[in-house]
Amino acid sequence: MVKFLDLYKINQKYSDEIHAAVASTIDSGWYLQGEENKKFEIEYSKYIGTKYCIGVANGLDALICIYRAYIEMGLMQPGDEVIVPANTYIASILAITENGLKPILVEPDIDTLQIDDKLIESAITNRTRSIMIVHLYGQCAYTNNIGYLCEKYNLILVEDNAQAHGCLFEGHRTGALGDAAGHSFYPGKNLGALGDGGAVTTNNEELAKIIRALANYGSAEKYVFKFRGRNSRLDEIQAAVLNVKLRYLDIENESRRNVARYYYSHLNTKKFRLPHIDISDSNVCHIFPILSNERDQLQNYMQENHIQTLIHYPIPPHKQQCYSEWNNLILPITEKIHNQILSIPISPILSQREMNKIVEVLNKW
Repeated sequence: MVKFLDLYKINQKYSDEIHAAVASTIDSGWYLQGEENKKFEIEYSKYIGTKYCIGVANGLDALICIYRAYIEMGLMQPGDEVIVPANTYIASILAITENGLKPILVEPDIDTLQIDDKLIESAITNRTRSIMIVHLYGQCAYTNNIGYLCEKYNLILVEDNAQAHGCLFEGHRTGALGDAAGHSFYPGKNLGALGDGGAVTTNNEELAKIIRALANYGSAEKYVFKFRGRNSRLDEIQAAVLNVKLRYLDIENESRRNVARYYYSHLNTKKFRLPHIDISDSNVCHIFPILSNERDQLQNYMQENHIQTLIHYPIPPHKQQCYSEWNNLILPITEKIHNQILSIPISPILSQREMNKIVEVLNKW
């Protein structure tokens, strides 16, 4: 079986370093808010290109804390609107509604699968306070037009960078393009921990201080609680693992791009379609999606040929039960993508033999 993502093999490459880092952390006797976390925050902020990085428990908490901090700063209030891509993962939406804000779903571009920046301006109202872009599948969603609209309407730009660690736009990394960004280090991400983990990056000192306090029960000073916060901290063991893996991130991202380039040059697309995916350094190829009118049959066919595939994602947010108030919305491009998308294996440890097999099986479909 060609696995969709073999996390054991990915982490085995750095096994000695990871074991040493974890053992050192265990032996230190300090497991939260210690030296490993401080080191990671410094190194990751340098890598992304921001002044501040705050480690949190997961990517969802990162986004929740960003919007909560803007509310505490008086720049947003419950009921304000946030423009967000309609075809994103549910976490992007949850972070908005968790803060009493209103998501405004904007359709993606069918060719890139990213938010269609041509549709954003018509969605802006006098209650719009922010745009959240999501760098889906590892490709940069930012455009100069989005930056222009944020400036024109004085909107806060938040990046969901959960899938795009290391991605570049005109020499700047995603996670440093907007006012603040949420990052996830879920094990399957390009920069993955051995459990949950997340971070916020920003250049805004006040925002960073508030987020750090919010993630620590609302406290910047021990037993003094300025905010009604939450418990969301990156633990020392996960930080230690991330400190090891961050050193190899760019190398692994290039390996992913090489797999994507091979697919693009060898796949016969008569029976399925490849979206327009940039395979330069503006894409870190977290996911390699294809589109098919016969997606479910194609997935079964791949399984029969011992190739594991996944669907990112089978049900769009506006059709989920938890957002039943949106279930009657009609978003045809989003729904088409969710009905047709199939993700094929891509990872930094995919062998040439496995790539050959995937291409051969797909081209016979």
